[in-house]
Amino acid sequence: MFVRTRQGNVDVISGDAALTRETTADLANALQQCSTQGQPRVVFDMRNVPLVDSAGLEQMLDTQDQFESCGGALKLAGPAPLCREILTITGVAAQMEIYADVRAAVGSFIR
Repeated sequence: MFVRTRQGNVDVISGDAALTRETTADLANALQQCSTQGQPRVVFDMRNVPLVDSAGLEQMLDTQDQFESCGGALKLAGPAPLCREILTITGVAAQMEIYADVRAAVGSFIR
């Protein structure tokens, strides 16, 4: 399950489940809550996400495109080593902003 919290004017989505075809709907629901407020500024906290499959990668890229089309952004924070490797190998890391932790990702919206 993925949960939404707020840090200032930035939404933070976190969870501890693998991001797979079976769980993308949960992530999509949490992310959809963020986009109802106009210009979404969202950090996906991946530190406890053990795995990302192709459906999860597609969900993140689709959401990033959706948020950018309305002036927002989706940024990733603290992916576990396996997830970071998957993001790098698939080329997704080159398409998204990735930060070491949630604090750095949230702070990046200020710059």
